[in-house]
Parts: sequence; structure tokens; C-alpha cells
Amino acid sequence: MKVYACSLINCRTIFDLDELKKENSKLSREMSSPGFWKQDHRLAAGKAEKFDLNNKIIGAETDVQDGLVSIGRHIGKGQHSDDDKSLIKELEHLREKIIWLESQTLFSGLNDDKGAYLFFHVGAGGVDAADWTEILLSMYLQYAKRKGWEVEIVHLTSGDEAGIKSATVKVEGYRAYGYLKAEAGVHRLVRQSPFNAQNLRQTSFVLVEVLPILEDIEIEIDEKDLKIETFKSSGHGGQSVNTTDSAVRITHLPTSTVVSFQNERSQMQNKDMAMKILKNKLYIKEQQKQEERERSLKAATASGDFGHQIRSYVLHPYKQVKDHRSGWEESNTDKILGSGDLDDIIISVLIHQRNTDANSKS
Repeated sequence: MKVYACSLINCRTIFDLDELKKENSKLSREMSSPGFWKQDHRLAAGKAEKFDLNNKIIGAETDVQDGLVSIGRHIGKGQHSDDDKSLIKELEHLREKIIWLESQTLFSGLNDDKGAYLFFHVGAGGVDAADWTEILLSMYLQYAKRKGWEVEIVHLTSGDEAGIKSATVKVEGYRAYGYLKAEAGVHRLVRQSPFNAQNLRQTSFVLVEVLPILEDIEIEIDEKDLKIETFKSSGHGGQSVNTTDSAVRITHLPTSTVVSFQNERSQMQNKDMAMKILKNKLYIKEQQKQEERERSLKAATASGDFGHQIRSYVLHPYKQVKDHRSGWEESNTDKILGSGDLDDIIISVLIHQRNTDANSKS
């Protein structure tokens, strides 16, 4: 009898090990060719990550199959007791592998394998909200580092007193969008304000938008619909930061979509990159109109104020991070905010969204 890890009731995908092995055999031949790394670096890196992930899935699936069969035979022979510590330890070990395998079934969306753009917009809360935006940005930078993704801050506007008003981050890595799409929405912080002389409790909000990185999008934009502005770069950038009007802001007037880019040294390069991001945004907006039920292509559009938050980070009078969609909670707030340990909370949201979509179709 063949036992599959994904035979559980809440796991909707069964991995085909033969297909994974065939795919890896093909990838192995590609990766062995002399010119593999001379092609587009992102494409080559994505294939290498896919190869490694397939190997991990094959190994985990095989371990679970063999482990469950072994335990089944052990129990069938009556060679166990309710307090058999070795059996309990082995079951817990297999359970962890099954949970990990289940998490790998959550990335079947159209753009899940792609990189992502993160957009940060300060919400209600004044200077505390600007500081909260900077904390949230730092949290995602830490998360990206943990995942081994490449990150580039392509635009950043500093706050008047502290923190930042807005930022755009480009995250390149296999499944970056698949994971980060769960973070789209309003993030709420409750704490004692470090900017208030009375140290009063303050609630702040930040809106995070997430888009997949889509290359070579075919979309027509009328130049008359664009308002193009230039300004001096601030914060991150090259040698021309704060010395020339090299940064570019493009507004698509019909949709009020605004994109800024400042990381390149020349105004022309910044304009080209801003246009690429603008096309991404307009493409996704069009997809949203046509496919409202396709959750994987939805970005947050809620306003950055009270009542719309997807997640709360409470630092006073108690400590807790809670996602309001999945109900996931964590009292170790530094684990989330300081270390960027987000996998558990993100997976909980992806599972919740998958189950919600499945229930709505049944």
C-alpha cells in the first residue's frame, strides 16, 4: 500500500513524485550545460530554486510514506503502548513534515512563483504612523533576508519628523509573491508612543500593497494620460541622491495611480523603471476587474484607517500579534517585528484563504 503525505482531509494536492523526478531530471540537464548561468540570472536562479524545492518535497514525501508504513506495521504487531515516547516523537516528526508538505500546496496561483513589489503607505497616526511604516519595512527586509531573497528599495519618502511616509521595495526570489501576497492590507500598531511626552497609548496604521513582478507587459498607455514629475532623491540611491532632480513620479490620471522611482542615477532610467511598475499596476487592476474571484491577483485597496486592518500588533498594555483573517496569534512580538519570522503567520493566512475560496465554490 502506498501512503501519501497529502491524504489528510485538509490537504488538496497529492504530489506526483514521478513527475517531480522527471522535472528535476530535465532541470539537472539544463543546469549542467555550460551556458546555464549566462542566461537571464533571475530565470536561472528560479530554476535552481525549483530544483532544490523539488528535492526537498521528494525527500519529505518519501520520509512520511516510509514512516507511516513503518509505524502502521509496528502498531499492527501490537508493539506499542499509549506512552511510547519513541513512537510519539516519530509521529510528531512526521506531523511537522506533513505540515510543511501541505504548505507547499498553497502556491498554485498564476504568479505565485514570481518576485514581488511591496508598496508602503503611511496611514492615520501622525509621526507614530511614519515610524510604524519604517518598523514594518524593516520587518519585511528581515523576512526577505531569512528567505534568501534579493531586495532593492526603489523609492523612499522620509517622514517630516521621523520614520517614512512611503516606500516601494522590489523583492526578487522564487515564490516571493506567493508568500507576500498574504501581507496586502492595513497593518495596525498599538503601543505607548515614544513621540509623546506623556507616553500615551497610540494607534497607528500602514497600508501595504503587493504586486507580482511581471515582465514585458503588453499594455497601451496614452502619454496624454500621464503626469510626469521630477524631484530630488532621498534616502537610498546612487551618487546623484539629493543633488539632481533624477527621481521620477508618474501619475496615471484616469485611474489616479501613482508610481515613484529614484534608485537609478539618471532621470531617464528612473522614468523607464517607473513606467514598468505603472504597467504592472494597471495590468493587475484590469485583471481584478475581469477576475474578481481570483484572489492571487488582488492587492489591498482599503483605506489606511481604523476598521479595515488585516493584522494587529499590540505592544501595550499586553504583547500580541494577531491576524484577523486566520485568527493566528503570537505573544512573542519581537519574533515577528524584530526577527521577521513570518512564515507561520503567512501560511496560516494562505490556508485560511484557500479554505474560504473552496467553501465559496462548494
